[in-house]
Amino acid sequence: MARVVWDQVTKKFGQVIAVDNLTLAAEDGEFLVLVGPSGCGKTTALRLVAGLEEPTAGLIWIGDRVVNDLPPRDRDVAMVFQSYALYPHMSVYDNMAFGLKLRGVPKAEIDRRVKQVAEILGIADLLDRKPRQLSGGQRQRVALGRAIVREPKVFLMDEPLSNLDAKLRVQTRAELKKLHQALKTTTIYVTHDQVEAMTMGTRIAVMNRGVLQQVDTPQNVYEHPANIFVAGFIGSPAMNFFKGRLLSRDSKLYVDLADFEVELADRLGKALLGRGVGPEVVLGVRPEHIRLAGRAGAGIRCRVEVVEPLGSETLVHVTSGRHTWTVWLPGMLNVEAGMILELEFDPEKLHLFDPKTEQALIGPELRALARTG
Repeated sequence: MARVVWDQVTKKFGQVIAVDNLTLAAEDGEFLVLVGPSGCGKTTALRLVAGLEEPTAGLIWIGDRVVNDLPPRDRDVAMVFQSYALYPHMSVYDNMAFGLKLRGVPKAEIDRRVKQVAEILGIADLLDRKPRQLSGGQRQRVALGRAIVREPKVFLMDEPLSNLDAKLRVQTRAELKKLHQALKTTTIYVTHDQVEAMTMGTRIAVMNRGVLQQVDTPQNVYEHPANIFVAGFIGSPAMNFFKGRLLSRDSKLYVDLADFEVELADRLGKALLGRGVGPEVVLGVRPEHIRLAGRAGAGIRCRVEVVEPLGSETLVHVTSGRHTWTVWLPGMLNVEAGMILELEFDPEKLHLFDPKTEQALIGPELRALARTG
């Protein structure tokens, strides 16, 4: 196992900056997930660690040494790609053993490792088969097994589940998490799927346009997004955003959205006023933090536009004046397009952002201050 560090790393392809001054560490034994949209630089950051790309500037550390000038074979890392990259003419056993044979590992040790890992991955009965005789999930297990038998210091995984169907992806996701808990090998995992990031990562690092936006535990990134991009990218369905102005009235703080007002929790409003925040803000609220009003006349009157029943939950898309947003409601509801609902926002779960910098105005420190009064 080893700690992996990107130390002020930049990677350019011509005039395009793929990774921009990245400083980030994957701690020893951690499962760090790099997440972001296509083209955000996450795969390039991974390939820099693997030695498949050379940094334009900055240092890559694995353990206690800089590896910028080390070839991939000397970095003691194992990479699992989106494509399985199995040798079609070799059996499962030979695919898993191939890398060990190249390194001159004794035959008895190769046999021990391959069979042990095959048992862990549930493919012990497939060792004599060729890749064409396997399902997609089985091939992915073989690709994982080929990496695991090497017993590297670091696992690098580049969207390894993207070729699987939805059910198999969920199953394999859980298996990978259990595998990491057993092996405790430092793992850096790249995905564009924020659900994978949230469910698998010890910490998640959100990237956009080559720049690290935020790195923290999944819960903290969800509850305390650093900026509008992170807030909109993490969470499903995505957070709703409204442009408005802060308004103080009768010792309470509101966000005036022209068509309606949203009240902030008392302590949160007082803490925010103490910072001298300007009047222009972007209000963010997650669909799951909007609810049906407790009594008639107490909520925001909205017209239902689209209903998406999902069995255990219902997504409702509504409009009020110029604003359109999504609401997550539990269970199967008797709601149809054209109906009028009264909704209210949870005042304790609101997010405020600076419209110019797009940075959060309510961070974890301010929420803690609000809780303690």
